Amino acid sequence: MLLTPKRWKFRKRHVKPLSGKSVRWSYISFWEYWLKAITSWHITNKQLEAARKVVVRNIRKVWQIWFRVFPDVPLTKKWLEMPMGTWKWDVNIYAAAVRKWKIILELTWLSQEEAMKVLTSAWKKLPVKTRVITKWEIR
Repeated sequence: MLLTPKRWKFRKRHVKPLSGKSVRWSYISFWEYWLKAITSWHITNKQLEAARKVVVRNIRKVWQIWFRVFPDVPLTKKWLEMPMGTWKWDVNIYAAAVRKWKIILELTWLSQEEAMKVLTSAWKKLPVKTRVITKWEIR
């Protein structure tokens, strides 16, 4: 099932530019391995679900995974052959606004080789450039 918000106050909202660095969720809170964004972009709910499926398929049952992004920005798309300047259309997809240096997902209870293999297969499903960080690189 794709990630979508259960309820929201307004149906559509302004999409802010993705300039600058992430301040929130750019620090390490827990777990051992992280996937950190290097560039800024919108990650859709379909892309997050594809990355989640790859991770779950590769690490089986001995794992804990924590996604630090949630697709809560509704993005709209106009129909084909519509003139410019008309109103906003229906919500097409939901996306998560990811600025650079934001941590996308964390996991634990794996060996370092398995974690690197899993996270490199996950970042191939995402539209942002990412970097795998381990707990031992920080110290």
